[in-house]
This record gives sequence, C-alpha cells and structure tokens, in this order.
Amino acid sequence: MKSSILSSLRGYVIVEVRGQRIEQLINRIVERRMSIWDIQIHEARAQLCISLRDFFLLRPLLKETGSRIHVLQRYGLPFTLNKVEKRKLFVAGFIGFIIGLYLLSSLVWQVRVEGNESISTTDILQTAKQEGIYKMQWKFRLKDTDVLSKSLQNKLPGTAWVGVEVQGTQIVIKVVEATIPDVPPLLNPRNLVATKSALITSIYAEKGRPVVKPNTYVKKGDILISGILGDELNRQTVVAMGKVKGIVWYTPSIEVPLLRQLKIYTGAVVNRSYLVMGSRALQLSGYGELPFEHYETLPERKSLHWRDYTLPLGWLQEKVMEIQLLEQPLELQEARSLGMERAKQEIITAAGNEARVVNEKILHEKTDNGKVYMEVHLEVEESIVGEQAIIP
Repeated sequence: MKSSILSSLRGYVIVEVRGQRIEQLINRIVERRMSIWDIQIHEARAQLCISLRDFFLLRPLLKETGSRIHVLQRYGLPFTLNKVEKRKLFVAGFIGFIIGLYLLSSLVWQVRVEGNESISTTDILQTAKQEGIYKMQWKFRLKDTDVLSKSLQNKLPGTAWVGVEVQGTQIVIKVVEATIPDVPPLLNPRNLVATKSALITSIYAEKGRPVVKPNTYVKKGDILISGILGDELNRQTVVAMGKVKGIVWYTPSIEVPLLRQLKIYTGAVVNRSYLVMGSRALQLSGYGELPFEHYETLPERKSLHWRDYTLPLGWLQEKVMEIQLLEQPLELQEARSLGMERAKQEIITAAGNEARVVNEKILHEKTDNGKVYMEVHLEVEESIVGEQAIIP
C-alpha cells in the first residue's frame, strides 16, 4: 500500500473507474508517470488510489478511453483544511478554550498552610503575600521554591523549617515549628484546699503535708494538703502538690418530653448540578423551588486533573433528599432513663473526664403537660483540689 505520510499531506482520493477499456486507461496513466496504487480490477470496473494532483489530469485520458470515474473517498490534509475552513467559529472557539484553560492553570487559585500550631495561619499568609504568594498570582512570576522557603523561614520567627510546594493551581506552605523547651512557671508557696464539700475517697501528697484522711468529710475551703512543713521554730513553706478525690452530692432537676422526634427519608430526590470555576458555581440543572418542606442536601464535588495538576474547573452534584419529621411517644421508663443519662452527662462534663458517678436515684417525679419532671440525686467521685496562696 503506497499511502504514506507524504501522500496524506498532499492528499489523495479513492476512485472507481468504469468502462470497457480500463486496462488501456491504466497503461496511459502509468506512461504519464501519474501516482496510482492499490489497483483492484473487476471486469468492467476498477478501484484505485490516485494523488490529488494527478486526479485533475485524468480528464483527457478518460475521454480518450471512454471511461467514467466516481470518487468514493477523500483523504489528506487539503480536505481536512477545507472542512476546518467551513467551521471557523468552532475552530476559533476550540483554540480559545485551550488558551483559556492554559491561562487558568497558570494562576494560583489556592494557598494552603500545613503544620502550624502556635503560629497563626493569617500571619503566615500575610508574610507569604509579601513574597508574592497569593491567590490569582501568575505562577511564572513566582520565585524558585527554594528561595521562597528560605525567605519565609527568615521572616517567620519560631519556625525550624518552611517548605513551599506548587501543586497544580495551589501552593502548599508546610511549616515545622521550632521546639521550645517548656519553662516551668514560678509558683508561690500554697496550700491545696477543697473546692467543694465532699467525702474524701483518696489523697496523694506529692509535696506538702496531708491534713485529711480518706472517709473524712470536708467543707469547701478546708485545707487538704498543707504547704507549711515543720513546727513554729523550724518552719518551711513549699508549693503543695498532689491529688485528692472525694464524693460530691448533686440534686439536678431534669425535664424530658414524652414525644421523641424522628427523621425519616421518603425516597424523593431532586438532583442539582453546577459548573464550578474557582470559588464560583453556575447552576446547570435542577432549577425551581424545591417541593419539599423538610430536606437534607448531600453535595459531591469533582475537579478536573491534568497530569499532576488540579485545575480550577469541575462540577458539583447536589442530591436534595426529602425527609419527614415524625413524633414517637416514649414510655415512662424510657423517659426516666433518658433524663437520668442527661443529668449524669451534664454533671460529668462540668466535673471533668476523671469524674464518675458512683450512685444515683430519683428523689421526686411528676408528669405534666406531656413532660416528665424529675429531681435526681447523684453521688460523683471527682477531683476537689483548689489552690490557696500562703501569705507570710
């Protein structure tokens, strides 16, 4: 097969020739050194490929041999350019799209900071802006990442290392903060006193002299661990340290409605789609008001990727699901349990994670206006340590 890259550039056609003197026609074509190939002869007709330049030289030979010709297919660059010329707007739009895509991928669309804890993100972004790192900046205007890293590290006190990475249309600033040894605070001599009235369950004095023992009752403000050591003649004050736990009594009042609200999905769904460019979105489908009174929205966003680059273009799919709010009556016993759990949770949250409920009971209970009102008694073991300065 003679069709090559050169033939495709010059252009060629596949034709069907009909007549009684086809062999004579082919001989005349060969005598004139015309470019033909892939010749297939079937009785009074033949199919062959001929270059576009030689195709227009066939007319005299066709008249001479009494043959007729019919073009079956056209190939090559001239025909492609002819089609493109008829679709100028499409080609211009496609070229504009490629140029726009290149320009959008050459901009910085997001600046992200990672690894910082004590240094605020605002301060880092402000310093980065001074170095030319900010949104809508051209990437080709940025300095080398190594230069940016060193410059940011010099301008950000408290950093051990700063790295700058260009990931597609976003820049990631990675920060490793310098480890500064903790300086223990200067403490004045003190006693540890009870913050609440309680029954002592355990006491551990790391520094200082324990004043109370387990199973003794203390009032708020009583000294638990004294920071004064020795007697009146040989006296020394220290910073009392230790742990003291005791049982504290609470009587919270709780009200629980006898109706519980449930959320049920009906299965009705409305889909919405958006074209996303940067931080803006253009709605494509799902127009109009929602036919639901109560609903939940489940978004799903996808971005376009080119090689290792994340482009600022993508689409957003929203699934809006209808829900119904139903009320379910509660049994009295279940309402009691919910009320008790709520009371314990509130007390534990206020007392600290180490606190635990050791005893519980309901003191009073009444039902009125669709609610259960309860006064409960809780015994909670918790830390009761507070500080009291020793004044010389």
